[in-house]
Order: sequence, then C-alpha cells, then structure tokens
Amino acid sequence: MRQDFTSLAEFIEILQELPSPRVSAREAAAARDACLTKPPGSLGRLEEIAAWYCGWRGHERARVEKPQVIVFAGNHGVTAQGVSAFPAEVTGQMVANFEAGGAAINQLAETFGAGLSVHALGLENPTRDFTQGPAMSESEFVDALMKGWQAVDSKSDLLVVGEMGIGNTTSAAAISLALFGGEAEAWTGAGTGVAGEALAHKATVVARGVEVNKSSQNNGLEALRCLGGREIAAMAGAMVRARTLRIPLILDGFICTAAAACLHVAQPGALDHALAGHVSAEAAHPKLLKILNKEPILSLGMRLGEGSGGALAMAVVKGALACHSGMATFAEAGVSEA
Repeated sequence: MRQDFTSLAEFIEILQELPSPRVSAREAAAARDACLTKPPGSLGRLEEIAAWYCGWRGHERARVEKPQVIVFAGNHGVTAQGVSAFPAEVTGQMVANFEAGGAAINQLAETFGAGLSVHALGLENPTRDFTQGPAMSESEFVDALMKGWQAVDSKSDLLVVGEMGIGNTTSAAAISLALFGGEAEAWTGAGTGVAGEALAHKATVVARGVEVNKSSQNNGLEALRCLGGREIAAMAGAMVRARTLRIPLILDGFICTAAAACLHVAQPGALDHALAGHVSAEAAHPKLLKILNKEPILSLGMRLGEGSGGALAMAVVKGALACHSGMATFAEAGVSEA
C-alpha cells in the first residue's frame, strides 16, 4: 500500500487499503494468557487489551517501549462568532507553555515515559469562519493531513494524539452534527466554559455551519475539511499513519474523537487500531463514543484536551502488556493448575 500521499485522492486510496492486525499473534497472545499464573479472566479488560495490542504489533509477548504523544495546535476563524470564553491568542500562549514543559500533558508524558512533540499549524493564519463557507480549501486540508502523517515516529509503538485550539469544541460539535444528525444543542458543550445564552449562541453557530456546508453532511472527509481545523485534520492524518504502521492508537477526548469519527464514516473499520482512552466531561463525548462502539478505559471527569486523558490511559495499556508479557506461565513457575 501507499506510504505517502500528495493529494486527497491518494489519501482516500490509503484509507481503502488499511492493513489488518495479525490474527496469528492475537491468537497466540490469547493462548499465552490462558497459561499465566492467575485464574482465567482475573485481569478483566487488561487481558483483552493485551491481546488486541499483540495482534497489532505482531508479537505474542509485545511490550510498550516507545510510546509517543503528539499535540497539534490550530486557530479557528469561527471564533469571530464569539463561541469561546477565551481569545484565540491563548492557543499560541499554550503552545509556548507546552514547549517550556509547563502543561499537564508534559507532566503526564514524562511520567509514563512517552516522547512528546508539539506542532503549531499556521496559528497566524486561522481557518476560515465555517459559518461563511468551508474552513479549509482542499489543498489546505491535504497539507494539514500531511502534517499529522509526518509527525508520527515510525519507531513508536503506541500513539496518543492531542490538540490545542481555541474554538475547536465548536468545530467538533459541528462535525458530529454533520455526520450523525440530531439537534445542535445535543452536540454543543461548554468547551472553555461558556454557559447560558453564550452556550445557546454557540449551538446556533454550530447549526449554521452545518447548514452552510451541506457537502459535510454524512461525508467524513468533507466534514473534516469544511468544519474542522488544521489541528483536527492533523490528528486524523496521524491516526491513519499509525494504522499503516500498525501502531496502536489511544483516542483522547471529544475533539480527538470527532476527528476519528470522520475516518470512521469515510472508511468503516478505520479505527480498529484505536482504543478510547477516556470519556470526558464534555457532554457529547459519551454519545460519540457509543456511535463509534468504543468503550473508554477511564472516566475521570476530565475535559482538558492536550492528549491528557489518552496519556493517562497509556499507563493502563502499558500495565496490561507488562502483566501479559512478563508474568510466568504455570509451567514456568512450577505452580499446579486447577
């Protein structure tokens, strides 16, 4: 299959040829699990996660040794509609904080041994206000997808993608509405903390954006282009690159999941290499996860973004593989089986 792309048509070709997990490795991992020094099923979902991971990595005793966290940042023209409690300048200020090591994701990545990279995508040139037309041209969209694709370290063995972008919960809500229908109010949440009349106004903006961009309805890539931001498109590009390399993926919160939903609609099965790291406090996130049939690993009331919930879930995945690959079998330990 293709290992790179220069056009949307080539990206679509990649989506249609995504690799599958190695069934033999998953089956071997399940067989090993049945022989470990524990009662069957006693590690609960950790056993399922370990077998899933081994299938994607192609080894029955795989371990997580080089996890990667990528944070993409972008600015949104739709902030001109007054949808956020913070000005767009905060995006750049937070990028500086990431680069200085002062954000939550810096601490979590360091704690769990993950490499962290931050990519600011044209902050001085926000996407267009999607209530006036598409947020990105096709060439701008392809460029953002490529930025995400190129950010993935081919030597990594577990990926979390996160984001920073004032206004991007508005984009995520609009994407969700375009893809799955319903009422704008059901998809529109507090984001940076809007409430009351401001929240009602935000929902109106979401509905208007979908109405203006009719091509986005039920069309994953058009929804991403017309209603997304550069950072949301870059997350999608990174997700697809991870799949081509059989790198397991952990989804973060609502915005990350909205990017993933675009791939899910564009190509069923595109998220088979992904787990939901957590369910956030953003109101529409549980609904979106249910549509994608992704059961979250954690539920901690978080709604920070940055990849923070995904990074915490990374610890669970690492723990699952440490137990699976490091535990002794009954025969190795000289323990009698029941």
